[in-house]
Amino acid sequence: MGEQGLQEQRPDDAVRHLAPPELWDELVDEAVGEVRVIHRHTKFAAPARFAVLSSSSSGNSSVILHQTSSGTRATLIDCGLSPKRTNELLETLGASIDCIDRIVMTHFDSDHFNSSWVSALPDHARFVVHRGHRGVAGRRGALTRRTDVFDDTFELAHGVRGRAILMKHDDLGASAFRFDFAMPGGRTRSLGYATDIGAPSQALARTLMGVDVLAIESNYCPVLQRESDRPIYLKRRITGGSGHLSNGQCASLVRAIGPRRAVVLLHLSRDCNTPEAALLEHAPELEAGLYDLVVASPDAATEPIPLTAD
Repeated sequence: MGEQGLQEQRPDDAVRHLAPPELWDELVDEAVGEVRVIHRHTKFAAPARFAVLSSSSSGNSSVILHQTSSGTRATLIDCGLSPKRTNELLETLGASIDCIDRIVMTHFDSDHFNSSWVSALPDHARFVVHRGHRGVAGRRGALTRRTDVFDDTFELAHGVRGRAILMKHDDLGASAFRFDFAMPGGRTRSLGYATDIGAPSQALARTLMGVDVLAIESNYCPVLQRESDRPIYLKRRITGGSGHLSNGQCASLVRAIGPRRAVVLLHLSRDCNTPEAALLEHAPELEAGLYDLVVASPDAATEPIPLTAD
């Protein structure tokens, strides 16, 4: 079926467009006896943790675990693994596929979007998609009445504000995100997420400046990439400014962002990178104790990092 047919099945009004988030504080009008009392109610984020389920060219998916009054809820960032494998990895973190409330998409490359999620998405859950990816979402079957479309800012969950910046990656780009979690006392905690972003940019550094936890791609070692037997066109795609970040580019961007607590390295190439090569670029910062560093694995989930803890 062509794209026109898909669009006919999914008219524009079938998609929910996310409005920019309101201020954290909202006025609440309550009746107390015969007196109207207006007080200020603040939206605080539920306690939250972040983990990478798996990250490689074979499949990418991460999770924010929200500890709510009704139990553990989950926000996936990308769904490049099969639902079965995702559930297995979530279970190692004390969650399951039924906990998923939404899947936030960076982009729709096959290692970030497994099409079986179109039918496997829990009944209550929704896809969350950048407006610039509506076309490809429709072609992949993910633009339905259970899809939220956002522009630059949106409310991800109760007390969690999302901000996106569309980066240059292949033809349609990829969304990088900053998630801010509202805390008591006017404080916030923040998570930055950037993968498949082509090249470092000042705009991205400004958007993610000073996040508490930063998950960022460190895809390839230039020497291993150059000496690999990959075809020339693939090397050019990866290294040409609209593909992936090298280890050195990643480290340079991390320095510009200045994360406060932890860095998680994503999307290491199996063929053209090693954890040791990626870690070496961060040696000065690690020696100075500027942040903790974790390398995501294709085979197991990372240990969850608290996002809302003091």
